[in-house]
Amino acid sequence: MTTYTADRKGHVTENDSFQDRFLEKMYGSAIGRALLKPLVNPVLSEIGGRILDSRVSALAVPAFIRHAGIDMRDYEPKKYWSYNDFFTRQIREGAREIDMVPEAFVSPCDSRVSVYPISENCHVKIKHTSYTVAELLKNPVLAKRYEGGLLWVFRLCVDDYHRYCYIDDGYKGENIHISGEFQTVQPIALERVKVFARNDREYTVLKTEHFGTVTQIEIGALMVGKITNLDGAGRIE
Repeated sequence: MTTYTADRKGHVTENDSFQDRFLEKMYGSAIGRALLKPLVNPVLSEIGGRILDSRVSALAVPAFIRHAGIDMRDYEPKKYWSYNDFFTRQIREGAREIDMVPEAFVSPCDSRVSVYPISENCHVKIKHTSYTVAELLKNPVLAKRYEGGLLWVFRLCVDDYHRYCYIDDGYKGENIHISGEFQTVQPIALERVKVFARNDREYTVLKTEHFGTVTQIEIGALMVGKITNLDGAGRIE
């Protein structure tokens, strides 16, 4: 399966990696999906996380940077002691300019983005799989509030900067955790499994100054399962 990515200037890039071909074979057959089942279990994800926390995992970092073509000038210079230490790297101050004009909607992360309108009882199709907002939140009452609004989907790839921010100043509620699996979020999986409704995730309700009430959801993925929100309820800016 070949996938395509377009940047903000309309430039289209063709993606055809070994990972994509492997996942297509696994998700494309009943046997493959059966073999994947233990891999998406939270226990295995935790074990994998411990391996990627080990010092020996740091040996994979230079090759990954070269293969993914990551420009390390965007990040604070440091020695990485593990793969996860690299994965949670800090961005260099000034590497991401933020438009402070009140009406500017700031992306919360480096990602690919899709936008869908939310109507009454709507089923949003993301990569051929249908979702409701209530399924994503597991909260029909909260989901009802967003009828007439928009659902923004920000998809991070493994080589993206995996920290995120809030879209605006305001107040945030508590972080609500929803336990689940750790399916990959690659397009081949999204076509066959309701990944966003099944994966481990966390959401926060934000009372923003310029965009009203926004609920921000972070969804875990295969081998990228840990979600850490540093801020509790209170003022954000």
